[in-house]
Formats: sequence, C-alpha cells, structure tokens
Amino acid sequence: MEFNNLPKNAIIREVCPRDGFQSVKEFIPTEKKIEFINAMLATGVKEMEITSFVSPKAIPQLADAKDVLPAVKAANPGVEFTALVPNLKGAEGALAAGADVLNIVFSCSESHNMANIRRTVEQSLAGMDDIIALARGKAKICVSMATSFMCPFEGRMDPERVKMLIGKVREKGVDIITLAETIGTCTPKDFTETLRVVKPALEGIPAYLHIHNTYGFAAMNVKCALDEGFNKFDSAIGGLGGCPFAPGAAGNAATEDLVYLMQSMGVETGLDPLKLVAVARSLKDYGLKTMGSLCASAFGKPKPEIPQQK
Repeated sequence: MEFNNLPKNAIIREVCPRDGFQSVKEFIPTEKKIEFINAMLATGVKEMEITSFVSPKAIPQLADAKDVLPAVKAANPGVEFTALVPNLKGAEGALAAGADVLNIVFSCSESHNMANIRRTVEQSLAGMDDIIALARGKAKICVSMATSFMCPFEGRMDPERVKMLIGKVREKGVDIITLAETIGTCTPKDFTETLRVVKPALEGIPAYLHIHNTYGFAAMNVKCALDEGFNKFDSAIGGLGGCPFAPGAAGNAATEDLVYLMQSMGVETGLDPLKLVAVARSLKDYGLKTMGSLCASAFGKPKPEIPQQK
C-alpha cells in the first residue's frame, strides 16, 4: 500500500483537559489537573485546548479554569493554549488568564444548537461578534462547528449547509475553523463526501477536524481526511470526552492511537507515541479510564517498536 500522497506532517491539538475532563463527575483537584496536563505536554504536544470558561454551575469540573491556565502556561511558554468560551464573560475570563486562542462553538444543526446552547444558529452567529471584537489583537479566534457531519436529532448534515455556514463564519474574519464529527457515527464514505464539498470553502484558513469514536470509525475517518489533504486534528489522550447534549456519543479519537497510526504511514506529528501510551495508562491514577484506546490497552512488554514507513 502506498502512502506517498499523504501530508508529511500533522498537527494534533490535545483536548482532553477540556473535552475529556468536562464530563467527569468527581472533581479532579487543581494540582492534579496541572500535574496531568504537564505530563501530556511532556509528550511533545504544542497545541492544547486546556479548559472552558463556563459557569461553574454548568460544568463544575472546570470551575478552576482561571487557576489552571495561568499555572500551566507559565511553565510551558512554547505551547499554544486554547480555551472554550460560551459568551462575552467567558471570553473576558479567558483573556485575563492568558489564553492564546478563544474557541467559540455553535452547531450546524438547529436542533442540536438549541439543545446545547438554547439559541438558533443565526443567534449564535450574531452572538460571536462581541467576542471577536473583544479578542481582536489579543488572541486568535477559533470557531468550532459542531454536528458538521452528523446530528443526534437530524441525522446526516447536508454538506452544502456546512459549506454555507463556513462562509458565514469566515465573513467575520476568524483565524481558525474546526469541523466537529460530534457524535462519532459518520461513515468514512459520508465523512469523505462532506470534506470534498467543504474543502474549497476552507482554502486559506487553518481547518481542524474534531472526531469522535462512537462507532469505531475515528481512525478510518482520520485516514480519509489525510487522503483529502487535511492535517490538523483534535484528539484526547485515552479517547476521553463526549458531548452531554449528544445522546449516546462516546469519546474522542484517542491521541495515542492517532499518533501511532500516522507515524506508521510516515506522517510526522512531533509527539512520542510511547510516552503518550504511558500517560494514557496513568489515567487510572486520577480516577479515570481510557475509552476506546487501542494502543493503551494493547501495548505490553517488551516495548514495541514503532513502525516506520519505508
């Protein structure tokens, strides 16, 4: 099998500290969060979605966002830290804490957007303007488009609608766009079709893919994305994560699995796969467990060799 047409490099934005931790009920002490985040950064991670500046009532686990971000950033000056912000107050908090990127989320699906943030899509698009104006010149703006592929309420999302919404987002002058396969049920065929339709609309802007693994398609969809020239991905160590407003959705693509897959095909990530496996296995020390991580469960002793593309 030939992999000559794949990108030579890929960027992994680690999202476990936000997407992975947000649904954990028992509070992880702030110092333990910082310890775990630093262990992940030691694997070579250079981009991380570290937390969310939301109401503590909404997500108690991330109530210490204002403490975690400055502490980790001070010790890791070469890393780009992203914070999810739901509104202007959250954006103000994220900027005060030193976020490099503000991530604004809305859903392509009207049903999911209403369930998630109680707004229509048009209301969400209009609501971004104040955040963008506040952040201009202080931090990058990323807009994440949830349910870009599948919706738990409406099914397959029309790729032409996604393309249209990308255009509306780009008109606002944002810096980054993320397309999210929020519920992890999109088949590689449909996933590829959507990417081919929307790719022209993404020309000239960094575009990330946020892929969940409910049906076990995450690795296949990542390979399809690489085939189409996409090389920026969100993933979570141990495959943790999941949207509370997407019934039945499982965790994210596991960082350690994606890095192993990419390195085996000659796509460089700059991350150490064996260190990633060690961090994934350490989740149990924090009262957590891996979700769908093949490498963390399969690797044994002696240490395996990481395959290199010839």
